[in-house]
Order: sequence, then C-alpha cells, then structure tokens
Amino acid sequence: MKPGVLALLLGLSACGSPSPVAVPNAAIDLETAAIQRGLVRDPKNVSIAGAYARGPDRLCIVPAGTTHRIGIVIDYGEGNGCRATGSARREGEGLTLSLGPDGSCRFTARFDGDHLALPGALPKACAQLCTGRAALAGAQFARLGESVPEAQAMRDAEGHTLCGE
Repeated sequence: MKPGVLALLLGLSACGSPSPVAVPNAAIDLETAAIQRGLVRDPKNVSIAGAYARGPDRLCIVPAGTTHRIGIVIDYGEGNGCRATGSARREGEGLTLSLGPDGSCRFTARFDGDHLALPGALPKACAQLCTGRAALAGAQFARLGESVPEAQAMRDAEGHTLCGE
C-alpha cells in the first residue's frame, strides 16, 4: 500500500466518522425522516381510495362499508385486455385484492401511497378476467387523485362503470 493512501486512511479513521455497518440503518432513518417532514407520504396513513392509471389502463378504489370496491381495466386493443372488479382491503404494507365474480382471483398488491403494483405471478383464476394474450400480472398504476367521485366515474371501453354503485 502506498504511504499516501495509508496516511489518508489513518487520517479518516481518526475523524470518528460512523462505520460502514451503520449505513443500512441510515437508509431506514432517512425514509422515516422524509415521512416526518412531509416529503414522502406514509403509506400507512394514506387513504387507498382514488383513481389510478398508467397509459390507457385504469384502476379505481372506492369505500364500501368496512372494505373497498376496486375496478381494473387493461386494454391492449384487438381483443386483448382485462376487466376485473371486486374488493380491496389494506393489509400491512399492501392491499389484499379479491377479484372476479367469486373472488377467486385473490392476491396482495404493493401500495406505497402513490403507486399500486400487482405481483408478477397471480393465481390461475385471474386468467379468467382477461381475453387474448392480456394478463393482470405485473400491472402498475400511479395515483391520479384521491377523489371518490372521480374514481366512481371511471368507465371501461363499453362505458360500464368500474367502481360506481
């Protein structure tokens, strides 16, 4: 090792800087600090209700008693798409979704307060909700707004409401 590098390392160690082991905890503390300062939403305290989208794909969530109604439409055109309605409820850091007429398409989606992401692998029952080569797996949506009336107004390509009463 060169004498200059050794001197630099010894000098830095004398400064009393935190060890590299403390870095993972610092990342957690930075996230907590950002939430406390209002720079980042705390997903635990954000209502899940609202309108979400990504490109032409739409997702809405509205309150319905002790749970929420959810509607999803994915349209790839030419007979390829998905339309799913059901219920959603917050569970830990995610949302448990039950989709389809019998709720058999059931899984947990990631929710960070502004984005909702469906897992890349879904139960086989979810395939019934799609046509052609489309799939719900891996779909992601960004929050457009928290307005319940806006979410209730979302419609599929045929004009049917996704989350309306």
